[in-house]
Amino acid sequence: MNKNQLDLLVALQDIDLMLKELDDVKQLGFEVRNEGAEALEKAREELTQKIGKPLLGKYERLRARYKRAIVPVKGDTCLGCFMRLPTYLITHKDKHNQIITCEGCGRILYWLE
Repeated sequence: MNKNQLDLLVALQDIDLMLKELDDVKQLGFEVRNEGAEALEKAREELTQKIGKPLLGKYERLRARYKRAIVPVKGDTCLGCFMRLPTYLITHKDKHNQIITCEGCGRILYWLE
C-alpha cells in the first residue's frame, strides 16, 4: 500500500511542478491556455483524494520548504541534500514498500530501480 502511496506522491509532485512552471510562464507575460491548467488542477484534486491525509500533510509541509519534497536515492546518497544515508536505511529490506524520510533534510525518499 505504501508503494502505491509513494507513486501517487511522485505523480502529485510532478503535477505541482508543472503548475508552478505555468505560473512562471504567465509571470513572464506569455499567454497560457486555461484548459491545460484546469486539467492539471483536476488531476491534482483526484490524486489528493487518493493519498492519506497524514502523508499529504507531510508532503505539503515539505513542499512549502523545498522545491522538491520527494527525491530519489542514488547509490547511498539522498539527491535532495546529497548526504550519505545511514547503513540501516540502505540495507532496510522493505525500503521499496515503506515511506522513508532522509535524516538530513527530512524529504521523502524513493529508490530508483
